[in-house]
Amino acid sequence: MARSYSFYKDQVKEYLKERFTENSTILDVGAGEGTYYNLLHDYYKYIDAVEVFKPNIDNFELEKKYREVYNINICDFKYSKYDIIIFGDIIEHLKVKDAQKVLKYAYNKCDEMIVAVPYESEQGIAEDNIYEIHKQDVLTPELVLKRYPMLKLLYKNDLYGYYAKNGDYNGKNKG
Repeated sequence: MARSYSFYKDQVKEYLKERFTENSTILDVGAGEGTYYNLLHDYYKYIDAVEVFKPNIDNFELEKKYREVYNINICDFKYSKYDIIIFGDIIEHLKVKDAQKVLKYAYNKCDEMIVAVPYESEQGIAEDNIYEIHKQDVLTPELVLKRYPMLKLLYKNDLYGYYAKNGDYNGKNKG
């Protein structure tokens, strides 16, 4: 599904606005329907998107929203530095090793990383999109921090969590 929980969206927006200017560059990974564009475009001017499922780009008219839209799998995407990289409901769709590799790569390509994660959320193919399958459907707050030590917890409830870049990360994955 190209949609996301509404939990903590306003807090994330304020968190970013307190730390970054309107001229900051943002990469929205897995743009879906454009949730983070819709949340942030009234303040930030330079928002690019990565979306692997071409029908989402067309159906949600992402090219009319974002500055640049890249139709590619994030595991294969090589990019330059961004001030902020947002992974909204993405890592659960990747195998653990792939997600670790993607986040480790991003860690050195941004000043801030925001990662939104649904907890214990099984999901199969949705809307004819094979990329919707959750390959990590039993994520918990503890497991996220163990598997992804480059992250620190920002906000969470029983269903969903937001994580940011952990400034103490030493480059090693634990799980």
